[in-house]
Amino acid sequence: MTGDRFEAARKVADAVLYEGYVLYPYRASARKNQLRWQFGVVAPRPFAESDGSEDWTMQTECLLEAGAAPELHVRVRLLRVQQRQVERLAAAGFEPVESLEVEGALLTSWDEAVEHEVDVPRLPVAGLLTGERVVPLELGADRQVEQVFDSGGGVVGRLVRSLQPVSGSVRVAAEAVPGPSPLVKVRVRVENHTAWAGTGRDEMARRSFIAVHTLLGARDGAFISLADPPAYARPVVAACSNVHTWPVLIGEVGQRDVVLSSPVILADYPEVAPESPGDMFDATEVDEILALRVMTLTEDEKREARSTDPRAAAIVDRCDLMPEEVFGRLHGAVRYLRDATEPPPEPEPQPEAAPWWDPAADAAVDPFEDRVWVGGVAVGRGTRVLLRPNRRADAHDLFLAGRQARVEAVVEDVDGNTHVAVRVLDDALDGYDLGHGRYLYFSPDEVEPTVGAE
Repeated sequence: MTGDRFEAARKVADAVLYEGYVLYPYRASARKNQLRWQFGVVAPRPFAESDGSEDWTMQTECLLEAGAAPELHVRVRLLRVQQRQVERLAAAGFEPVESLEVEGALLTSWDEAVEHEVDVPRLPVAGLLTGERVVPLELGADRQVEQVFDSGGGVVGRLVRSLQPVSGSVRVAAEAVPGPSPLVKVRVRVENHTAWAGTGRDEMARRSFIAVHTLLGARDGAFISLADPPAYARPVVAACSNVHTWPVLIGEVGQRDVVLSSPVILADYPEVAPESPGDMFDATEVDEILALRVMTLTEDEKREARSTDPRAAAIVDRCDLMPEEVFGRLHGAVRYLRDATEPPPEPEPQPEAAPWWDPAADAAVDPFEDRVWVGGVAVGRGTRVLLRPNRRADAHDLFLAGRQARVEAVVEDVDGNTHVAVRVLDDALDGYDLGHGRYLYFSPDEVEPTVGAE
């Protein structure tokens, strides 16, 4: 059953859902936690069209090899941002504060996340070929108040949790693809139509769909890998338009009835390592390193992390109480063993030779005497050139565009590519590279010999 397939994929889907939710050192005051909600954001359309930093849509397109009567099951999973405001009791009533300490325990104002799933009922593909199916995605406002008591039972504050209304839609469509095999292009589009008043990114996030990802299940059909499609499907795969998401096959290797479309780029058949004892929320997390870092936090830092969020508190507690055998498993695992019934042959003795990077390895090569032809000029040590970076140059190279330089050597890398080593002729930079014994390197087509070369 497709529903069971979705459950089997849930561990990976949950890791996607909470990607970057709260980052080490898991404190609200940490710099990296000041700008949150960066994965899979589907923002209100007015914000997207006026600001441009986020989009108001997310679109998945993938290919299905259809059987006689194929059906689709679509599930959209997302987070909503819930504001948790700490308020303390004062003479005039409750007043908002950044944090509140109650008999040694710390409470911190923080934006939490609430999970939502939207299931689109099973859709016959034949019906989708004749018209798009639109499902409303309406999530209403909510407000909850939790009183905070001291040890004597007196009210000293409260936590106010609030959700803003979010309105959108899920649009599912299909298109037959002509060819030798009965292929169907499936499209799932998530849209955010929430009104927007323009009060900053934090308010935008509270009116957005966050960490949006889509699960697609097929009955009487099989999805085609977009990462490694068969030859006959490659032109159609190239024409698929995936906006802010990437579909991959998920489940047991070889199965093709479930796709996870994720805002985080994954390979087909992703899985969470069985040695991982719990979420760390860090991109491509390495549990051992993060656990070690949590263990180095001071008690005050751990206290603040616990006050930030229940999930952050769980990470700190798990690392503090982790048994030695569990921690040991984080160091690595052997996934398979190769039979080695015979010892490898002893290597034949070889005459000692200079390493490939040593000039003595090839007496015919001399970087300080070799030259390369550029625009009819033999460029070598001493040649003056203008720098014209163009090979996907980074910002550092672009700053040097048009600068004069002196060629110091002509070298080749291990792949046989030629590079020109230069020293920039600039009063501010003169001698800087030589002082470190290093040069800047450009391809021959990125330098322009100056007339009167040397």
